[in-house]
Amino acid sequence: MAKRQLAVIGLGQFGRGVTDTLIQQGHDVLVIDKKERLVSDYQAIATHAVVADTTEENVLKRLGLTNFDYVIVAIGEDIQASILTTLILKDMGVKNVWVKAINKNHSKILSRIGADYIIQPEKDIAKRLVNQLLNNHIMDFIELSDDYSIVEIKVSKQLFNRSIENIDLRGLYGLSLIGIRHEGQVDINPSPHYLIEPKDVLIVLGRNKEIQKFKKVEVYDEFTLKTKR
Repeated sequence: MAKRQLAVIGLGQFGRGVTDTLIQQGHDVLVIDKKERLVSDYQAIATHAVVADTTEENVLKRLGLTNFDYVIVAIGEDIQASILTTLILKDMGVKNVWVKAINKNHSKILSRIGADYIIQPEKDIAKRLVNQLLNNHIMDFIELSDDYSIVEIKVSKQLFNRSIENIDLRGLYGLSLIGIRHEGQVDINPSPHYLIEPKDVLIVLGRNKEIQKFKKVEVYDEFTLKTKR
């Protein structure tokens, strides 16, 4: 894979995920965010890390982004900042501007102002998920948005021989069980009476904070389980 020069604007969960992947693949990466605490995390690992407000045209021009192979606008919920940043980049003559869209209206506006590729995490990941499930494979972690993800969770000893119904992911944590990986195969519609086995892996969808909560509490005992109910 050829080494490329890329910039990532916005270091929310999506932006960090993109940045980490690009760095792991050996590309030169410039990261930009207006929050110093987020930028500081990448001072030692990104090629360059800059604290800047990308809605200011003079700031973007000083960064020399017209020389980059790709600029990825991964700004989170601030739609106005996302649109303005994209507009300035295209007016500057940046050739490849990829932008994360929050919703359909955001996507339409980005298209009209010249974004070269619009990233729609929920839509894009749904296609990948279906393809991987059909081939009995799924990623360890899939980000659907800044708040939602799909993850694989290895079961703990405390879950062995418990039924899906008994674990009650939806009732206790608001999580959806997409499937169970068992002996190399993925069952995408397990029976609620299925008993968890030692090497099983749960494929779960839900809010990131609830997923983390489940991971921390998945070693609960019977008393804790009853208390939470």
